[in-house]
Amino acid sequence: MNPPTGFWAQATADPGRVVLVAPDGEEWTAGRLHAAANRLVHGLRAAGLGPGDAFAAVLPNGPEFLTAYLAATQAGFYLVPVNHHLVGPEIAWIVADSGAKVLLAHERFAETARQAADEANLPADRRYAVGAHEGFRPYAELLDGQPESPPEGRTLGWVMNYTSGTTGRPRGIRRPLPGKPPEESYLGGFLGIFGITPYDDNVHLVCSPLYHTAVLQFAGASLHIGHRLVVMDKWTPEEMLRLIDAHRCTHTHMVPTQFHRLLALPQDVRRSYDVSSMRHAIHGAAPCPDHVKRAMIDWWGHSVEEYYAASEGGGAFATAEDWLKKPGTVGKAWPISELAVFDDDGNRLPPGELGTVYMKMSTGGFAYHKDEDKTRRNRIGDFFTVGDLGCLDEDGYLFLRDRKIDLIISGGVNIYPAEIESVLLAHPAVADAAAFGIPHDDWGEEVKAVVEPAPGHAPGPDLAAALLDHCAARLAGYKRPRSVDFIAEMPRDPNGKLYKRRLREPFWEGRTRTV
Repeated sequence: MNPPTGFWAQATADPGRVVLVAPDGEEWTAGRLHAAANRLVHGLRAAGLGPGDAFAAVLPNGPEFLTAYLAATQAGFYLVPVNHHLVGPEIAWIVADSGAKVLLAHERFAETARQAADEANLPADRRYAVGAHEGFRPYAELLDGQPESPPEGRTLGWVMNYTSGTTGRPRGIRRPLPGKPPEESYLGGFLGIFGITPYDDNVHLVCSPLYHTAVLQFAGASLHIGHRLVVMDKWTPEEMLRLIDAHRCTHTHMVPTQFHRLLALPQDVRRSYDVSSMRHAIHGAAPCPDHVKRAMIDWWGHSVEEYYAASEGGGAFATAEDWLKKPGTVGKAWPISELAVFDDDGNRLPPGELGTVYMKMSTGGFAYHKDEDKTRRNRIGDFFTVGDLGCLDEDGYLFLRDRKIDLIISGGVNIYPAEIESVLLAHPAVADAAAFGIPHDDWGEEVKAVVEPAPGHAPGPDLAAALLDHCAARLAGYKRPRSVDFIAEMPRDPNGKLYKRRLREPFWEGRTRTV
């Protein structure tokens, strides 16, 4: 018999069911997680939070993060997850801008969090650390003496993620709260878009940081439809395979960088783990080179699926069958969404025409917190965009090219970095690659490649020449990199998002890009 819908109802009906396997292997029952979330609500209310208020979390993957999520969503709070790779001033901006009344931090990140709290002028009695750190009250004090019973006046809260942005400060994506009990919303329904159903034997593997919008949404929705969560803290490719095998994991959210690194494992390592339990290995967040996608489908079968969305909303979805039928597509619109492509003058383009991709959702809107101009600027009617370029075919399948901000214009010709990066990644000496435009006095921009060499391959002129020859055989002349630089490790966050701006900006210092 399937469990009732909604984590709280499930925990009440079967408190002894194991719902979480923590990164250290500890098993948490529904009753234990439910009690922790209830106590946190009572503690946050005692600290002065009410419906519509926010609290921020600088936490690793683990029970405390999921407890914060469950507390916020039943007490009408906004949980503000913070990327723990940010530096103090960046975290301070998010804490201050969100109006967070409490900051939860793990001792691993507490020094950076302390700097941020000081800069944001957050009172000392509103700072709590998991573990010990000077200047923070112990997290246990927030829970000590608080009842495990459900709080009165339960009302649906949500997550307010901050976009990384392409320029300027990140902005919070704030959705209006409905002011009704959480049970009146089907919080796991999101997974139905991907064909994931509330079966008792489903096990969701959390293999990326929960501060990422999609990762937390997938994990939270899985909890709400009765799935067990197996949570990784620090991802490594072989450990992921081990957990899939050991726990018979059935679905997960991934990024193409993880595919690339899984495929780099020796064949004997890959063959030593059974991944046949995997039903949905859903990837997004970054372009996936065709040869990487095909190799993963060859290995994991038709569980390899793709979506297109953003923190603001979505989106499109492509099964493996869709992708094999239309290679390169990111899918068709979700049942709750509509896709459109517009030109720079706001005219809707017909199938096959390249323009800016817009989306519209039937489930409600959002606003960029404290930024009415950005909220308005990124919309055409009820459609919104995050600046990606693409086109729809006659069957409604979406094909992406690149982000507008990453577009290279050389001699008046548009060049799409993702195509160049895909070619570079096909070379066995390349572990990771980025392509972008740098200044050129005559052409405006020329193509620069930055490569992270694969183990066993030494950076230097010989490798650069080999990579340029590789590109010359596969790319038109105007698309080829004019030079290759090497880097020990590409600046990506753990979700696979490339901080391309960090690579590009030094070349543009003192000059202005027109894109």
